[in-house]
Amino acid sequence: MTNRLSSWGFVAITAGAGAMTAVHVMSDVNPLYGMISEYAFHPYGVLLAVSLTAFAGGSALFAMDLARRGAPAAVVGLVTVWSCCMLMIAAFPTDRPGVSLSMAGGIHRYAAFAAFVVMPAAGLLVAAHGGRHARLLRRLSLAAGVFLVLVLIPYGLRMAGADTLTVPAGLTQRLVVVTEVGVLALIGLVTTTGRLGAAPARLTRRVSAAAAR
Repeated sequence: MTNRLSSWGFVAITAGAGAMTAVHVMSDVNPLYGMISEYAFHPYGVLLAVSLTAFAGGSALFAMDLARRGAPAAVVGLVTVWSCCMLMIAAFPTDRPGVSLSMAGGIHRYAAFAAFVVMPAAGLLVAAHGGRHARLLRRLSLAAGVFLVLVLIPYGLRMAGADTLTVPAGLTQRLVVVTEVGVLALIGLVTTTGRLGAAPARLTRRVSAAAAR
């Protein structure tokens, strides 16, 4: 049963990646400067919702499999939070460019930020167990964290009144998404190839505290 859960999880995230690639190819948003959320306003924007929903379903299946295999509650919780955030991002589209922030747009924005934070934390926690994919998982998780910082820079510049038109915010956002989906896939791979026991207590406390903030 557990292997079947993760197998369907891989099917879901593969479908999500396919839908995300398709909407990039069929829309005219500039991937260097346009944000992924802007695809919602294009003719094939439904593919964005399909992609996010598939990612949510795949990560939920991984979370269920992790729980069945006795993974630490912090890992299961973080992956579950990421899944819920994906659903919220899909259900509450962003506002059109130039429009004031609405409630739906705010939910979309903060759910995306939460998702960007929790997946690297989950990856680092799983990597702390060691194993065959630990080094790659750790590197991808750290890379996702670095790209997240780069994503936040334009917001800081905007608050300071600086011009951000030349900042490739779209590129850095896409790098975050690619690395985080990679982290999710590796977590699924670790789930199917071995049992996750209790993580080092110090790291578990640190990641859990960070997720609670």
